[in-house]
Amino acid sequence: MGRRSRAVEGGGRRWGAVWLACIAFSSTALHRPPPPITAQSREIILATTTSTRDAGLLDSLLPVFERQTGYHVKVIAVGSGQALEMGRRGDADVVLAHAPAAERVLADSGYFRERRLVMHNDFVIVGPASDPAGLRGLSDAVAAMRRIAATPATFVSRGDQSGTHKLEQSLWKLVGGAPPTGARWYVESGQGMAATLQMADQKRAYTITDRATYLAWRDKVQLVPEVEGDPLLYNVYHVMEVSPNNAPRVNTVGGKAFADFLVAPETQARIGEFGHSRFGQSLFVPDAGKPDRW
Repeated sequence: MGRRSRAVEGGGRRWGAVWLACIAFSSTALHRPPPPITAQSREIILATTTSTRDAGLLDSLLPVFERQTGYHVKVIAVGSGQALEMGRRGDADVVLAHAPAAERVLADSGYFRERRLVMHNDFVIVGPASDPAGLRGLSDAVAAMRRIAATPATFVSRGDQSGTHKLEQSLWKLVGGAPPTGARWYVESGQGMAATLQMADQKRAYTITDRATYLAWRDKVQLVPEVEGDPLLYNVYHVMEVSPNNAPRVNTVGGKAFADFLVAPETQARIGEFGHSRFGQSLFVPDAGKPDRW
């Protein structure tokens, strides 16, 4: 046998060995068990508005979800603006918020994989029983804000870019200008809804609150509803799955599992019943599957 034949034969043996190794590796890979489920993969980070926490809704829903799925939900309750920013950065797996305009901007930009309607309630302008600005009985939120400024009467703003704060800003714009942040009667709490209600109560001031949190806290404060029923005070919540393109750490499977849970018929029924036994009325109206104009 010549040198060339021996070289070819040797090369063939080497390539054959490589081929067999590849087959063995492929076979092992195909039959390799999936990676174990780690504690980290079983944790879901939910960024949500403080109203869902302060009203007690999460305390009602999360134990059911965790029991059914084995996931653990870590709740970060902040203003909707901060919750959406967490989603944008990829610091959360799923977001539940009530700031439709800001949500749409981020969803259209690809930061969320899906945005689904969950529920709604409404906002209420509350204030002291003395009602110094004479708001009681009004159903026009813009007229009410104009009276507060004209009186002037102390007003406590969330001041935190939450959904509630964004609603308030839109009302001031309709009044004819920006929020009066420099006025002595205008106070920014920079806190969640429950803390803002407490501050308004201490200052005998007006504020804007979602109805659910107000009802959950009305026995702890002396504020009363002054203005309600204006379509501008409609308060709608969406759940959004964070896109894995935002950050490699995003738990997309867990985020989707929680979003699916919120819009499932059984959960929607539970949302519709929440608060009825305690307050004589439901705190949220379930909306999953309904036409979404928000």
